[in-house]
Amino acid sequence: MEVSNLTPKEIVRELDRYIIGQDLAKRAVAIALRNRYRRAQLTDEEREEIIPRNILMIGPTGVGKTEIARRLAALAQAPFVKVEATKYTEIGYVGRDVEGMVRDLADHSVRLVREEKTLEIQDEIDEIVNERLVDLLAGLPKVKPRPPGRGIPMPSGTQRIGTETGDAPPPPYRNDNEISRMEHAEEQRRIEEQHQRIRNRMRGKLLNGEAEDELVEVDVMEQSSGGLEVLSAHGLEEMGMQLQQMLGDMAPKKRKRRKLPVREAREVLRSQEVDRRLDMDAIVRIAVKRAEEHGIIFVDEIDKIAGAARQQGPDVSREGVQRDILPLVEGTTVTTKYGPVKTDHILFVAAGAFHMTKPSDLIPEFQGRFPIRVELNSLSADDFRRILVEPKHSITSQYAALLKTEGLEIQFTRDGIDKIAEIAMNVNEQTENIGARRLSTVLEKVLEEVSFEGTDLRLAKIVINSEYVEKQVADIAMDADVSRYIL
Repeated sequence: MEVSNLTPKEIVRELDRYIIGQDLAKRAVAIALRNRYRRAQLTDEEREEIIPRNILMIGPTGVGKTEIARRLAALAQAPFVKVEATKYTEIGYVGRDVEGMVRDLADHSVRLVREEKTLEIQDEIDEIVNERLVDLLAGLPKVKPRPPGRGIPMPSGTQRIGTETGDAPPPPYRNDNEISRMEHAEEQRRIEEQHQRIRNRMRGKLLNGEAEDELVEVDVMEQSSGGLEVLSAHGLEEMGMQLQQMLGDMAPKKRKRRKLPVREAREVLRSQEVDRRLDMDAIVRIAVKRAEEHGIIFVDEIDKIAGAARQQGPDVSREGVQRDILPLVEGTTVTTKYGPVKTDHILFVAAGAFHMTKPSDLIPEFQGRFPIRVELNSLSADDFRRILVEPKHSITSQYAALLKTEGLEIQFTRDGIDKIAEIAMNVNEQTENIGARRLSTVLEKVLEEVSFEGTDLRLAKIVINSEYVEKQVADIAMDADVSRYIL
């Protein structure tokens, strides 16, 4: 379904397929996404004046803040990057430059557009690659037309009258007086038919998957083992990447003949064919525009840079990071290897638990750039039960698919699901609350024995019920000191 056709209600329903609860946050991001479509329908003058309404998500860890933003970007087919505010520091202190998040967004946008353009010509490329593989498997020389006025080569060891008396040696080819043009054409046809029969046999093996392990020779671009290493500091990280790219473009590209299995050679040939057929200049133009108009940057752990700056200690650059990020949120132009990227219409979604701080601890200018604030609720035992079974590709279905590869059928009963949710809830209350991530910890412990035994188990079907769960983890869960380190 085209995202432009999705109403906010339909966007929420799509998010409900993967995320349980958090209706307020889903409504906020659905409205933000729909507003982008609405803005696109306006005139250029009106569109330039409308800025995105950035969102601040407030809630404990593991309740779905990152997943909401990630699924929204996937739904919108928009460039998306997730960064952590703690990785960026004020200018002059060790850490990444805040503009790096925009450069990462541009990189992701280029990859996204390149994949889309590749998909458009995928069938054509696959056909060309298969024909090249057939040629390599057959190992046949190309049939060249005979030069005019020449016949076929003389049989080896053949001599003509007069060569023994010192006359000039005969030409290496019979001329048309010695063999008719009809015979030439017949010989050419026989060679072509023989080649075609060999190619058809190789094509059949290739399409049936019988030639995947056969070796073929292909030209592979040599990767430079040496490079320019630049220590990570303010502005130097991107400069080092640009210098490496510049030096790589200046140096002649070397190709090396290598023998590869057909399954690996196919990817090499496909990559080469894609590079030849795609217009990277056009892709970059589209990608930069898409990053500017539809990009989403998710800034996690924003609460870790909240609070008044101090003169010493690890908190020295907290307020400085906010002031460095502020121009990006307000709208500026960042220089990337693809050209300048404007951040005026990029949607910023910030998130934080705010256990030790509160949103009002952020500097006023920063607060003002995140007008939409939504609070995500802690998950209940009922939410845990729904998370285990309802979302598409739920965690229980993932484990069942993994163990099915060993010939084991895993069935989770209702009471087994309830027990897993109950144990996860209790451990969260007794120790640190890490939200839905606790389910992975508990479920991994429940299935530890089954996963380890794997192929040695003779049972075709294993039922995970309440008794089985208690046997595996109840003792650990009941001991708060032990569960603190294990669950």
